[in-house]
Amino acid sequence: MNPDVDAYLSKAKKWQKEFEKLRMIILDCQLGEELKWGVPCYTFQRRNIVLIHGFKEYCALLFFKGALLKDSEDILITQTENTQATRQIRFTNTREIAEMEAVLKSYIHEAIEVEKSGLKVAFKKTTEFIIPEEFQNKLDEIPALKTAFDTLTHGRQRAYILYFSAPKQSKTRDSRVGKCIQQILNGKGLDDQ
Repeated sequence: MNPDVDAYLSKAKKWQKEFEKLRMIILDCQLGEELKWGVPCYTFQRRNIVLIHGFKEYCALLFFKGALLKDSEDILITQTENTQATRQIRFTNTREIAEMEAVLKSYIHEAIEVEKSGLKVAFKKTTEFIIPEEFQNKLDEIPALKTAFDTLTHGRQRAYILYFSAPKQSKTRDSRVGKCIQQILNGKGLDDQ
């Protein structure tokens, strides 16, 4: 047991009992325990396998390579439409967790085996993402913007494309593009300072 996770759990306002139950199940699977990204994360040979996190409506186990699991119980959830590798199992109370303990352990053991085997998730290439019309128009209008965007890393390009694509309304997408033009021209990613 990691003291950083102890401290995290002692301060958890919501899902504390659920987190503690999930923790015991995961630790019973002989995984290492760390606090990463501000949440309990469990590793095998220093590689991330699963983490525990909470949201307003549910808490969840998140499998880093969940897309590679068989999901024989059909319980894995893709968090968002742009999620490629991770999958969640969601809970709203400790009873649900207790009832699923054997299944959870089997999924955790399968995730460990996936990691041992060296399997990798086949990620979509940046070129496979659809560039929103509002951004494509600016790329067409401003050659320097296109050049700057093309020189960004694929991860930075993907972050911008997803950020620009998220809003439902065109005016919001256009506003986001406008606010980021200078940052792209400066060779910076969405979250770079």
